[in-house]
This record gives sequence, structure tokens and C-alpha cells, in this order.
Amino acid sequence: MTKANIGLIGLAVMGENLVLNMANHGFTVAVYNRTTRRVDEFVGGRGAGKTILGAHSVEALCRSLERPRRIMIMVRAGAPVDAVIESLLPYLDAGDIVIDGGNSHYADTERRARALEQRGLLFVGTGVSGGEDGALNGPSIMPGGSEAAWPSIRDIFQSIAAKTEQGEPCCDWVGTGGAGHFVKMVHNGIEYADMQMICETYHLMKQGLGLSNDEMHDVFSRWNTGVLDSYLVQITRDILGYRDEAGAAILDTAGQKGTGKWAGTIALDAGQPLTAIAEAVFARFLSALQSERVAAAEVLDGPGTAFEGDRDQLVDDLEQALYASKIVSYAQGFQLMRAASGENGWDLDYGAIALMWREGCIIRSRFLGNIRDAYEANPTLDNLLLDGFFAAATAKAQAGWRRVVATGVQLGVPMPAISSALSYFDGYRCARLPANLLQAQRDYFGAHTYERIDRPRGEFFHTNWTGHGGATSSTAYDA
Repeated sequence: MTKANIGLIGLAVMGENLVLNMANHGFTVAVYNRTTRRVDEFVGGRGAGKTILGAHSVEALCRSLERPRRIMIMVRAGAPVDAVIESLLPYLDAGDIVIDGGNSHYADTERRARALEQRGLLFVGTGVSGGEDGALNGPSIMPGGSEAAWPSIRDIFQSIAAKTEQGEPCCDWVGTGGAGHFVKMVHNGIEYADMQMICETYHLMKQGLGLSNDEMHDVFSRWNTGVLDSYLVQITRDILGYRDEAGAAILDTAGQKGTGKWAGTIALDAGQPLTAIAEAVFARFLSALQSERVAAAEVLDGPGTAFEGDRDQLVDDLEQALYASKIVSYAQGFQLMRAASGENGWDLDYGAIALMWREGCIIRSRFLGNIRDAYEANPTLDNLLLDGFFAAATAKAQAGWRRVVATGVQLGVPMPAISSALSYFDGYRCARLPANLLQAQRDYFGAHTYERIDRPRGEFFHTNWTGHGGATSSTAYDA
């Protein structure tokens, strides 16, 4: 009996297309789905004539695999992953490898890796990005977990992954524990910001300038040949050029599956200013209040002014504003990974991560090559904005960026992610922020103490601001 090289559980869109990708690269794949009818439909349909073996039970799947067994799980994050792992355990032997390819929370991946390693098994939590087309033709793959598993899965993963123009696979080992899923979470957070920023430029062009879909299609087509060359700009161009009644009928309320929210929550816990990404998440929440917004539009008045400037100039400014804001969202994402890497001992390779995102994934774009160059030149770079290329890019974009945000405010067109990105840029480049007043306020009402510019860091002081508060102060700490 022919033994399969790898098994896959979960034949939804991503799972099905990953199986076809593996088979197309010469691997034999065993497949199982809880609804076994899907197994038969797939093997007899899209998988017909390919090196794909159907299984009607977890036990049968495990029996059909060569040793060490490699089993990839493509099911919904959370309890379903745990349930599948539990169902596999009776049929696995020491050294077998379980791979979670869904969008799991990195802490769950850490927990699962520890639990399976205690049983002598290996666990890999891997981010997979690229959507349906990427899964079939070459996704970005970000594996982490039990490093001993990497030699056994490297060939499969790097074979099916997207490739750069130089033939480099957009897949490499990320790190131990939950590193792979953490990097995928940050990828998705940047994706949230990128999409929101594109939507804000669309909104200003449509509502503020009155551009038609055909005109905006032309704008995005031109942008996709320059510094904004990227997958998301490309698909926006295609959407605006699509001729179908459905496009105009899409409801203006956006869903989300949690990865962007996780990124924001973790950034708060880590004390990292992930402002552009957080605003993109909040923008989705606001879009979900659709009935409230419709009612509020009847009550709340905006500025009621029309744009009277140079329309072509503003479109050019929008290109620069979107470019600079995207740079900020990447800078914030890499800053969060840097903090997590230090906290968890992952020793992340940021240049390698930029390479993994260069092709195949949703946020693939031209300047990811420049990000890779930046971290290869300086692996300890504190912030992407400090690299010469990106410092020059934001300097060039700055005037147009500011005009766009000002125009949005004047016209009453919301631009939360782009304006937040500009505020972060201004805050990061500001040598002295007004937090001195904030610390004085905290010390005034709560005796929380403050540090002084003329004394060493780590010394704390308290002022009796009212004259009757006494000398007792609170212990200084950051939560």
C-alpha cells in the first residue's frame, strides 16, 4: 500500500488548495474531513487523478502515513484544534509531527507545543498567508514550534511556498514555541492597517473629490506601477474595474476573525504603540454599527464644504500619504515583534521575515525588499523609520501626507489609520513630549512621583503641590 508523505485534516478553502499544491509538487497527501462526504467529493472532483488518498477516519488517516507521521490541521482556531489533536493522540507514536496551519493564538500554540513534547511528539504552529490563490499556487509560510520537526517538513513547505524573483522560498523556520503564529498575527495586523488605509484613500477620492470608479481604477492602476506596487493595491484596482451590480450593493460593514484584535491587545500588554493597526481594528468595529451610523447621519452635521483645490495634486498627495502610512504600519508591526522576541527568547530574524512576506502573502509589496535590506544591514535596528531608505521615503512623503490629513478633516471624511500613522510619526520624531505635564498631574492627584531631566534615570521625586499633601508618595511602577 502506498504511504502518504503528509496528512491534512480540514478540507475548507485553504486546506483543499494546500493539498492540491502539495500534490502538484510531487507529494502524496492523505486527507480527512469531519464531514466525510467532503473527502469523497474532493478526491473524486478537484483531486481526481492526483496523488491524494482519502480517509474516512482519523485512525485510517494515521495508518496511511509514512513515519514519522506529518499531519497538518486546517480547522478553525480555538477548541476545534484541541479537539482534532485529542482525536489524533491514540494513533501517534514518538517523533510524529502535528502541524497547526490555522490562525491560532500564539499562546495556544505555546501550550500545545509543551503538551505534545511531553508526550514525545513534535508540534508546529505555522502561519499560512495568501488566501485561496496563494494556498494553491504558493503561499507565505511561517513555521515555529518544536524545532526538531523542521528537517522533516522543510522540503514540503519550501517546495509549495511562494518564491521570490531570485527563487528563494517564502518560508523559513521562525522560532520556538508560538513564534510562527505570532509572526502571522503581526502580518494580519499589518494587513488590517493596509486595507483600512487603502479604504480611506478610496473614501476621500470618492466622497471628497467625487471620482468615479473608472477614475479610481485608473489611479490605483498607476499607483501599482510605482512605490505602492503591492497585492492589496492590485486587487483594489481590479475591484474598482469590475463591472457588476454586486459591487455597488456591498454593505459597508466589515467583519474580522480576531487576529488584528489580538495584535492590539498584545501590544497594550507589551507597552508597544501599535496605533495604526489598532485604529484599523476600531474602524471595523465602527463599521459594524451600521444602523446607528445611518441614524446619526440624520442628526449630526459635518462641515458641509466641498473640495476646491487641485484635484490631481491631492491624488498625488494621497499616493504619498498611503505610502508613508504603510511604512509606519510595518514599522509598528516589526517593533511589536522585536519586543515579543526579547520577551520570549525567540531571536527573530527580521530580514528573513520580510523575505517570507515578499511573495505569496496578502501584504506582499515592493518595499518588503527594502525592509529585508534594512534588517540585513542592521539586525538590531530599533525602528524601521530610522533606516536611511525609509527615513528618506517618509521625508519625501511628509508634505503630501499632512495635506491629505488636513483635507480629510476639513471635508469631514474620516481617516483614522492614516492620521494615526502621521501622529505616531510626529510622536516618534519628537525629542520632548508633553508627558512631563502628565507626570506632574499624576503626582499632583496621586503622589505617583516623577523622574527629572537633571538627575539619573531611576530616581523618583514627589512634590507637595498643594502644601498640605505631605511627603508620602506612591510606589513607582509601570503596569
